[in-house]
Amino acid sequence: MEHALIEIKDLKVEFKTERATAYALNGVNLEIKKGESLGLVGEAGAGKTTTALSILNLLAKPAAHIMGGDVLYKGTSVFSMSEKKLRDIRGKEISMIFQNPLTSLNPVFTVGEQIAMVLRTHKNLGKKEAFQEAGKLLETVGIASYRLSDYPHQFSGGMRQRVGIAASLACNPELLIADEPTTALDVTIQAQILELMKDLQDKYSTSLLMITHNLGIISELCQKVAVMYAGRIIEYGTVKEVFKYPAHPYTKGLLGAIPRLDVDSDHLEVIPGNIANVHHLPSGCKFHPRCAFCKKECEQEEPAMNRINDNHYVACYINEGGL
Repeated sequence: MEHALIEIKDLKVEFKTERATAYALNGVNLEIKKGESLGLVGEAGAGKTTTALSILNLLAKPAAHIMGGDVLYKGTSVFSMSEKKLRDIRGKEISMIFQNPLTSLNPVFTVGEQIAMVLRTHKNLGKKEAFQEAGKLLETVGIASYRLSDYPHQFSGGMRQRVGIAASLACNPELLIADEPTTALDVTIQAQILELMKDLQDKYSTSLLMITHNLGIISELCQKVAVMYAGRIIEYGTVKEVFKYPAHPYTKGLLGAIPRLDVDSDHLEVIPGNIANVHHLPSGCKFHPRCAFCKKECEQEEPAMNRINDNHYVACYINEGGL
């Protein structure tokens, strides 16, 4: 049987310092198939970025510790790959767009040099040929090729993000990881970036992992969605199924917090309390201290992922058929 492109199996990650231990991932299970787009959504601190960095085996060491589970790329563990193999994969087969393009672009090199560097490393192109290809990539993301000689500080936030996307797509990766790529941009530029990503995904059939706290972006770009809370996937399924029939109180709370034009309301719904403290996680279901439907069973034991139907799964004792 053909492997999924990415398989995350019961992944547990801790960050240890002399003062405390942060339980970042607590048994994450996910898979991304070839050509599939998956949205990973949750509050800040839920473990979304840690999941993405685990796929590339880029967790900060020595603080990060893999306590269990695995990440398989085309059936092979990324944690057992050599550094050379990982360097070959990063940027070529799996690329990542970061939330802040200033952290991924080097301020002392022109954008042309930085995109060309990716092409020369992974495609073995000559200097002239790499710059020509870099110019085409810039034009693909809506930037004139004559700006190859400009430096990152000469671009606006939205333009820098486009440069980052161009560099990420330089080698036509099989998987594109986008870590909240529109958070720092105004709504007009956000819409342009999302439209660009949708067009490029259609053109190259690239698999996509979109990490965000914005459910509107998920509905716009993704086929499937995974809802994350306190380092664990608590609901998973097709976007249509999960958004129309949310089965976990947390998912329902996230959807209820979105302003609606068709409802006249003086206030937005809120999820009470704060996200679970990663240093001192509660027992049982990690959401139970904030849940209005909590019962004794929820406080004592972590619920397993239950199948509602072929398109919908939930880790919740109180509801397996939607609220």
